[in-house]
Amino acid sequence: MERFNVTRNVGGIEGLCVITPNLNRNNCSCFTETYNQKDMEAKGLDMVFVQENQSCSRKGVLRGMHLQIRYPQGKLVRVINGSVFDVAVDLRKDSKSFGKWYGIELNKDNKRQFYIPEGFAHGFLVTSEIAELCFKVTNYYYPEYEQGFAWNDPEIKIVWPGIRGIYKGTAASDGYYVNEEKLILAERDQNLNLLSLSKIKDGI
Repeated sequence: MERFNVTRNVGGIEGLCVITPNLNRNNCSCFTETYNQKDMEAKGLDMVFVQENQSCSRKGVLRGMHLQIRYPQGKLVRVINGSVFDVAVDLRKDSKSFGKWYGIELNKDNKRQFYIPEGFAHGFLVTSEIAELCFKVTNYYYPEYEQGFAWNDPEIKIVWPGIRGIYKGTAASDGYYVNEEKLILAERDQNLNLLSLSKIKDGI
């Protein structure tokens, strides 16, 4: 039996992959092999990971949208506790899907992993009481090269589940709610600016 299944180019975006490990169960336990480099290579996924991170956030927290402009990172994201709506935005200038986004629910039960190649922005919304994420990355973290853009950028038009509010021209969470609770953003995410896809495309 194959250890995992791979769905490629999800959302019509080249390079985005959903990886679903197969779960081995018996009457007293279950076991999942969450990563195997040889099996990945056999599926044509030859990325090499150099760092693994883990984060924990509470319900209503939205993180994003983030990217590392130099030394870009590919990310393999999975949830080990809780659930999130995970989003990637294609910012590769030469991509046919430039500016397009795709979102997927990741949770501890479906055990899906979302591979986001270099050149994408990434963000997520926590939809459970608590969510813990693990993500492997293909390059090291360089805070001086980290940038981002507003989660509610009207040019990108990400549809975040359960969020309602009126766009006021900024990324600030004031006036936004997730299923009747206030949306929670870190200070740096509230201060992110809008993208300009035309300027990115022109290399400005």
